[in-house]
Amino acid sequence: MAETAATNASELDTGAAPVVPISVSTVTPVYRGAEHLGALVERLEEVRIAYQQGDAPIEFIESVFVDDGSSDGSSEVLEKLAATYPWITVVTLSRNFGQHPATVAGILHAGGEWIVTLDEDLQHDPIEVEKLLEVAAEGRHDLVYATPSGTNHSRSRGLFSNTFKRLLVSLSGNENLAQVQSFRLVRGDIARGAAAAVDHETYLDVALSWFTDRVGSVEIEMHDERFQQEGQSGYGFRSLLSHARRAIISSQAKLLRVAAFFGLLSVLIAAVLAVRAAIGVAFGDVSDVAPGWPSLFMTLLFFGGVLSTLMVVLLEYSVSVALHLKGKPAFFPVDRRRDALLRSYFSSK
Repeated sequence: MAETAATNASELDTGAAPVVPISVSTVTPVYRGAEHLGALVERLEEVRIAYQQGDAPIEFIESVFVDDGSSDGSSEVLEKLAATYPWITVVTLSRNFGQHPATVAGILHAGGEWIVTLDEDLQHDPIEVEKLLEVAAEGRHDLVYATPSGTNHSRSRGLFSNTFKRLLVSLSGNENLAQVQSFRLVRGDIARGAAAAVDHETYLDVALSWFTDRVGSVEIEMHDERFQQEGQSGYGFRSLLSHARRAIISSQAKLLRVAAFFGLLSVLIAAVLAVRAAIGVAFGDVSDVAPGWPSLFMTLLFFGGVLSTLMVVLLEYSVSVALHLKGKPAFFPVDRRRDALLRSYFSSK
């Protein structure tokens, strides 16, 4: 079967030259990973060798580790690992910036056709990357999230995370953001384009949504070793709240459109009440309400609605300008022709 896959893959080429495998880079932000990095690198090495010795048209060309101001000895561990494994690249940040900025820094140093982002604590098994690639190739996706098949965090964090995602979807109108996970596979050109557009207040997954809407997901079993051993996750609620704030700031403000709707509704109600009052006066049907109060109420309702609508228009324009300044592209070219190589391989398995 593997020989058939290799034959089918070679037929996609001219037949005169060997097939160049699909290159994959991994990116891992590191903050408190001293106890887990050795095992993660060993696992990555196993997967790399398996692909080198097998017939799959896939090659792990590099693993980028970003030292995000670690203080637990992770930097020393990374130095030793980089000296032992030439395919490891270490990027050292000047201080702790957070998970997403560190991931962005790693993506900008990665050169693979596909980029996989992995956590440092082994809850994301590199062997599952092939499953992500299969979903991406068969579904013609540019971005694939690995969603956990079970609960791998505390219940409180899981509840907060799910609530945050529902809120983000409601505010942005982007249904794909409900699938957001830190274990993701992204087409290299799109990942680097989105990373280049990210500033200190931009949420990475929102930036990715600016570049593609071809998003898929696949359930994968995950185990948070850090949570099982220490009773706490690598990122606390403070970090999650920071993610939520950046995600809302960098999303399209759908809430503004809701405000515009209510502003226009206020104008419509004021107009209807004004017509009703005029008809009542014309036919002598005047209520016992204090003189001047209905007209004052309708005036405030009408002009309040007008001002609200105008304010929303200005804010919508400001949001559009802000997203342009943040780097949201008007268009972005992408080459998906090499995906046929992966489809041929997976269809023959």
